[in-house]
Amino acid sequence: MRIFVTGGAGFIGSALIRHLIENTDHEVLNFDKLTYAGTLSTVERIAQSNRYRFVKGDICDAETLRHALTEFRPQIITHLAAESHVDRSIDGPGAFIQTNVVGTYTMLAEARSYWQGLEREDGQAFRFHHISTDEVYGSLGDTGLFTEDTPYDPRSPYSASKAGSDHLVSAWGHTFGLPVLITNCSNNYGPYHFPEKLVPLMIAKALDGEPLPVYGAGDQVRDWLFVEDHVRALQAVFERGQPGRTYNVGGNNEKQNIEVVDTICAILDRLQPRADGNSYASQITSVADRPGHDKRYAIDASRIRDELDWTPAETFETGIEKTVRWYLDNEAWWRPLVAAKASERRGVVA
Repeated sequence: MRIFVTGGAGFIGSALIRHLIENTDHEVLNFDKLTYAGTLSTVERIAQSNRYRFVKGDICDAETLRHALTEFRPQIITHLAAESHVDRSIDGPGAFIQTNVVGTYTMLAEARSYWQGLEREDGQAFRFHHISTDEVYGSLGDTGLFTEDTPYDPRSPYSASKAGSDHLVSAWGHTFGLPVLITNCSNNYGPYHFPEKLVPLMIAKALDGEPLPVYGAGDQVRDWLFVEDHVRALQAVFERGQPGRTYNVGGNNEKQNIEVVDTICAILDRLQPRADGNSYASQITSVADRPGHDKRYAIDASRIRDELDWTPAETFETGIEKTVRWYLDNEAWWRPLVAAKASERRGVVA
């Protein structure tokens, strides 16, 4: 099939493209604006494939979208392009509304127009797959799991913008009959993760001998999902998922943030010990918590397991080991990003 991927130069989008080119026969068009968090170095190793092409474009630009869709004629649109960092959404919510809400509306409008112009059989096979987050569900207590029926309760400008985009996609399915799919995933980690998020930020700062800033007591709980497991789930959903259905994707790996940081430090202690013999954990520093910080996220991924036969292959322990090793082996990729001060702490505005 021909797969149109928005945000394909970002973290999850690039992992999906690498997976599709290396492990399937699908053709891929990467549609990306190349913002601060998008770089074509993430897809460099597959860029010469005759099944891959790139178009620089903004999902808010209807004309560029229309031209790309008409030229490529995809059977699947996987919509990953988004502003995604909670801290940045606290500092500047406007960009999140523009990209995540207005951009998704523009995508839906152009996708619908394109879909309506397809022959009957092609139209029946078409899918619009929207990739979202578990953060739209709000915050859990000490027990319980998010299911696909959990009411939405977003707590940050980022999660509110994603909740809005989810509702738009669902509405286009109900109102216009567009064959839509939605996935809500837990916290991703892995190679090529932009160094503003927790895992790559801690690795980079640890190696540079800087303090490791942990919000509050670090007792916020997240379900961690290795990005390569996630993209296998995305493929399962757009190939075999039922239109109109939502699928939660989780890693079955609940960890407190402080546990994640401690684990990273222990792996670095083993693989690249500090010259002074001290543990990297000595660099951990507690900082003021960010406003509205959700306490716990946890995913019930039984629907995608039971209906589409997907389960994560990596435990947190195996996945985080692979991730740390990747960052040690690929400093040439992330160091320029850190040097550009892209990894500074944000989200401190009360």
